[in-house]
Amino acid sequence: MFAPITEALVLDAGIASGQRVLDIATGPGEPALSVAAVVGPKGKVCGIDPVAGMVEAARRAATRLELKNVQFEVAFADQLPFLADTFDAVISRFGVMFFPSPVAGVREMLRVLKPGRKLALAVWHFAARNPFHTAVARVMDRFVESPPVEPDAPDAFRFATPGKLLKSFEEAGVDTPTERLLPCKIEAAVPLEEFLTLRLEMSEKLRDKISKLSKEQVAEVRALALQSLGEYSTERGLSFPAEVLIVSGTKGRAA
Repeated sequence: MFAPITEALVLDAGIASGQRVLDIATGPGEPALSVAAVVGPKGKVCGIDPVAGMVEAARRAATRLELKNVQFEVAFADQLPFLADTFDAVISRFGVMFFPSPVAGVREMLRVLKPGRKLALAVWHFAARNPFHTAVARVMDRFVESPPVEPDAPDAFRFATPGKLLKSFEEAGVDTPTERLLPCKIEAAVPLEEFLTLRLEMSEKLRDKISKLSKEQVAEVRALALQSLGEYSTERGLSFPAEVLIVSGTKGRAA
């Protein structure tokens, strides 16, 4: 679903054949698995995630795809188990929003990055521009109210405001940090019912809310959510307009 964002990260991080790449907050293996095809057999990709279950799922996916140039480890973004100057590129897709300290996480990325090389992170732009999130969330909010989110609390839209993550890059010491807006499409070639189940599984916030509902309310939520998602249904599945911010920069050669 997030292939356009992965392509943007590959481009902005300068990832090429034969490189060694680190994917932080890889979840069940993406974008590490896709990047493995970019670096090729002479390259290496390492994906890390703090959740052991996610790492196990990523390992199973790599085995299923018979990829020999990718590995996965349980690790935290602010305590990376790698030597300094190890990687040619560091990327993270929708991970930094949940770091306890984004600045500390970016500093760790710089530490393990080779001098003169680049890191690139993807974060969601405003919720109103991303119906992938809001199509189901706005239905759920009718049943369970969402409390206000503190500006720096871990949340999908923590860095939605342009310039906010860029400021963290500057504070962490990233050289020549830049930010760009990526308008794209999120496409899921699956039936509506399957996508709704997937969406509920992906979101801890949605899972928590639906656990508070009665069986009748859950049925009503699902019916209304399917109706909401139907606005984005196509012959090939679902297609959501999306906006993402790609923030990137370089590790100075004197670092």
